[in-house]
Amino acid sequence: MQAEEFSPLDMDAAELDERLAFIQWSDQDVQRLNQWREGSEELISACVAALYEHFDQFAEPSAILADATVVKRLQGTQRQYYRELLEARIDTAYLHNRSRVGQVHERLNVGLKWYLGSYRLFLDHMLEGMHAEGAGNEAVAAFQSLLKIVFFDITLAAEAYVGASNSALAASESRFAHALRGANDGIWEWAPESDRLYVSDWWAGMLGFTPADVGATAAGWLELVHPDDVEGLQSALRRHLHGETASLYHEYRIRQASGDFLWVLVRGVVETDLQGRRRLAGSQTDISRRRRSQDLLEHAAKHDQLTGLLNRRRLNEYLADLLLRQSRPGARSAALLFIDLDRFKLINDSLGHAAGDQVLKHVAKRLQACGRAGDYLARFGGDEFVMLLDDLATPADAEDVARKVLTALREPLRFGDRYLVVNASIGITVLDARHTPEQALQAADLALYRAKDAGKARFQLFDQSMQDEVRDRLRLETDVLQALQRNEFSMHYQPVFDLHAPSGSAPVAVEALLRWQHEGEPVSPVSFIPVLEESGEIIPVGYWVLEHACRQAAYWQQHGAPHLRCSVNLSGLQLRETDFSQRVRDILRLTTLPASSLVLEITESLLVEAEGHSVASLRELAAMGVRIALDDFGTGFCSLGYLNRFPIHIIKLDRSFLAEAHHSHSQQAICRAIINLSANLGLDVVAEGIESEDQVDFLLAENCRFGQGFRLARPMAAADMQRLLTPDVARPEIGA
Repeated sequence: MQAEEFSPLDMDAAELDERLAFIQWSDQDVQRLNQWREGSEELISACVAALYEHFDQFAEPSAILADATVVKRLQGTQRQYYRELLEARIDTAYLHNRSRVGQVHERLNVGLKWYLGSYRLFLDHMLEGMHAEGAGNEAVAAFQSLLKIVFFDITLAAEAYVGASNSALAASESRFAHALRGANDGIWEWAPESDRLYVSDWWAGMLGFTPADVGATAAGWLELVHPDDVEGLQSALRRHLHGETASLYHEYRIRQASGDFLWVLVRGVVETDLQGRRRLAGSQTDISRRRRSQDLLEHAAKHDQLTGLLNRRRLNEYLADLLLRQSRPGARSAALLFIDLDRFKLINDSLGHAAGDQVLKHVAKRLQACGRAGDYLARFGGDEFVMLLDDLATPADAEDVARKVLTALREPLRFGDRYLVVNASIGITVLDARHTPEQALQAADLALYRAKDAGKARFQLFDQSMQDEVRDRLRLETDVLQALQRNEFSMHYQPVFDLHAPSGSAPVAVEALLRWQHEGEPVSPVSFIPVLEESGEIIPVGYWVLEHACRQAAYWQQHGAPHLRCSVNLSGLQLRETDFSQRVRDILRLTTLPASSLVLEITESLLVEAEGHSVASLRELAAMGVRIALDDFGTGFCSLGYLNRFPIHIIKLDRSFLAEAHHSHSQQAICRAIINLSANLGLDVVAEGIESEDQVDFLLAENCRFGQGFRLARPMAAADMQRLLTPDVARPEIGA
């Protein structure tokens, strides 16, 4: 018998390369397997023998392998199959062979489970063989390469097997279509020219009728079809009779004797006899169960599983339709409410996600009660909801709905033995036909976050200025992230003075401050520093600041200010760098600035968060001689115990305390306490934000020695600072 032709897997070179790349296949893998193949013949033979012995233990494969001659031939083929695996030559011939093996096994009814399970036995034998020769890195690497090609081979074989199975199924269905007259139940036959209809007992019985009840013409059939489906069925019949379709294949609803409608699938093929008379014959199948499952799947595809509300996908469809209707003449107003629960994370964190899910269900019900007929409500994701309001008399009606939502949500939710109050923030945008669904959602989202920033538990109507602000911020963020490469950053320095020194004395220290000149205009650090922090760009910028400040301070020391110290503000991200202390050491060495001349300023919040490596870095820096200053002391959550636990040398008295100290007894008391505490701990105090002579007098009276602020000197460029630094004035050292 002529050998049957097998089609190789439908895979071009590009896809083959992609698959091999995905499993990280390399020439090294080929070399490893070829080396192993040279001594594996005995192991392969033992593996094949064990495999077929194992097959004998199971009824299905043992029945297929009952013929000893066939078994011997298959064992030889199997040994060659494993040799090709270890040869690892993956090419067109390899793909063709795998396709052939999969199709042969399918034709022999070797179930896929036996086919794939044999690979497990093969890997067991290979692993045992590798261990027998001594485990090591080389053996492990060889087995890893073997795993790659085995799992690659499994995918190829399975694809071939499934492809063959599908082809066989398709052929079977084709034969069934041409042999409908010999089918069992649900059979029908119709002669269009004579309008004679035959239906089998089962065809009529599945509806609760007899063939006589249905009648002998097509009219009796069509009378049972659901009114909405008649046209579709007639069209399907007509197109097939006219040769527009290869077969009749149509789903529709048909009435049962009970009055209910049943979903059925009608299939058929037209034949023409020698006299030119046509005969259409086929089957009818009850598909109601499948349709119910399909309906459930369609519902799930369009609805949120937890709340039953519309999901994001369905929302977008309704939103697109609503925007389209806004373009029509006479269309009434429509709006979108973007609703986000306030502090919902706290509920999840404290009560658990199961409780959070129950809260979301309750919230969904309350939101539904706030909507009107024709409105749409969707769960957008997490604790976010979107409400589409259609047919509004005025845009102000959307605000009324938002107020209703806020009021409804403020009512406490009973949850077990406790009550929860769930508030929300709402962003509102009036829908405009010129906008896309994405733009409408973005506008409402911007309004939502404006409501969040304003204090939460409120709504905010979108206006164009919000979009403009976001656009400006995005531009700012984009530009500041490129500022370092564009050389747009510069350094200013604010002097620190000895308050007890004579008037006109030179500064004893400077604080390095980063400045950004953008498009000819200065940008406040309050605007761009948070952007650098959020993006992580503060790390390279911080090192740039540190190097420039150290280099400048070293220059001043060499040109008339030998005892000058320089303070640099430190970011938390910098401190968490594993090599931070070494980077500081390298910068000091590069700039020749003594470690004792550098002061690193950290905030209270940074100190509280510092742990592990960050703490070790602070101690390493202090051991080098670098001074650590605690900035904004008293404004955060830092306890007094931190002053003993960490290497702090300088306390910076925050300007907020000093601002009211000249006329507030409580602020005076706080300043006095900080100054006295620091003195008792041997720490220097630098008062920030000195803006009046009264503040200077107060600090002198409290024996605070060092200060900085606009009253003494504003931040200035390095050239201006040079003029303040005179070599002939003795200066005490901060943090000595």
